[in-house]
Amino acid sequence: MKNDKQKQALLEQLKRTPIVQIACEKADVSRATFYRWKKDDAKFSKMADEAILEGSFLVNDMAESQLMSAIRDKNMTAIIFWLKHHHQNYATKVEVNASIKNISEELTQEQKEIIREALRLASIDSEKAENSETKNHVDTNADNNRPDADRP
Repeated sequence: MKNDKQKQALLEQLKRTPIVQIACEKADVSRATFYRWKKDDAKFSKMADEAILEGSFLVNDMAESQLMSAIRDKNMTAIIFWLKHHHQNYATKVEVNASIKNISEELTQEQKEIIREALRLASIDSEKAENSETKNHVDTNADNNRPDADRP
């Protein structure tokens, strides 16, 4: 079957180049077809995921090989990269120096009274705001229900 051959060709491309767009172009399969196959065919979906993973490992191996070549060529950027990612002494570190002071002072009587008064005023203001909103709502409804009320 043509589809089976195309699927197999695409899987082989994904093993060499784990980028769906490029593998699809090389296998002459559209991306939409690839994703439709993945959706409709569980076996193909699993095989495609495995092929992409295998291809990623191949690319990683090639990248590491190039990195080793660059290190042999005394490329300082490659050397620094390797050391930062493979040697604990060269890893990027964040050092935090801090001290925490636990203050558990008792409030003075004056501070307690100020807080009590602020809370009392806050509850009065919130009650006034609620009463005002309720009154406005009732007044608005009363005006809207009048037959002679001006309507926009």
